[in-house]
Amino acid sequence: MRLATTLEELRAWRREAPPTLGFVPTMGALHEGHLDLARFARSQNAAVVASVFVNPLQFGEGEDLARYPRDLAGDREKLAATGVDLLFAPSTEEIYPQGFSTAIDVGAIGDDFEGALRPGHFRGVATVVGKLLHVVAPQRLYVGQKDAQQSAVLRKLVRDLAYDCSVTIVPTVRETDGLAMSSRNRYLDERERRAAPSLHRMLRRFVELLKAGEPFEIARTAAAALLEAPGELDYLACVDAESFTPLAALRANCFVIAAARFGRTRLLDNLWFPQ
Repeated sequence: MRLATTLEELRAWRREAPPTLGFVPTMGALHEGHLDLARFARSQNAAVVASVFVNPLQFGEGEDLARYPRDLAGDREKLAATGVDLLFAPSTEEIYPQGFSTAIDVGAIGDDFEGALRPGHFRGVATVVGKLLHVVAPQRLYVGQKDAQQSAVLRKLVRDLAYDCSVTIVPTVRETDGLAMSSRNRYLDERERRAAPSLHRMLRRFVELLKAGEPFEIARTAAAALLEAPGELDYLACVDAESFTPLAALRANCFVIAAARFGRTRLLDNLWFPQ
């Protein structure tokens, strides 16, 4: 696996790359969920690029940019084992040189839920992924289902700016107790880790109650009661998978989404209903 740390190194490699290219953007601290994305991309493309870049634009004031886990050596080893052809691991200065001021705003799709709790977050996500798509020029972009709103934002980015690539959403990889894999799981202390799987159980119960015909708000209140201390619920909702507008019932192509705080760590999870 080749390593590129500058845009010019990436472009030089890209000029000689095979015609079918998959791209897996990450912020590093890779877990099995990331590696599943890379393996899936490897199965569908002649070559695969992965990126590791902790993007400062998507962190708000008081968030965990400084303590976000970093392990580039370990990430390189893991990605090489999946068959990734090139790892792009730029510095912050390489992506955002002095005087950088351009940003991509995807509009209302990024305003609610994570967008409301983390102002500017999706503007930062769209800006960095937009730049990476420009320089990598993949035919396929691979993102995980766990960050459902982010996947919707990136699908809209690709559509609105007419990038010549498809977006493939890969199902969430979970621990044996149901907790969605996340780089932030390593922040959880012992008590928080024991309670964290209740986020997924809460989602499943919410869906069960809705399918059984319970009124929406009654179902949401009953399901939310399953979240274990010290978990504190940020939201539990049903949304359209494309626009992320709230829904009052399950229907085709929707997400049931949730977020909760366990100590200093925010965890996200969702269930997708394609049909």
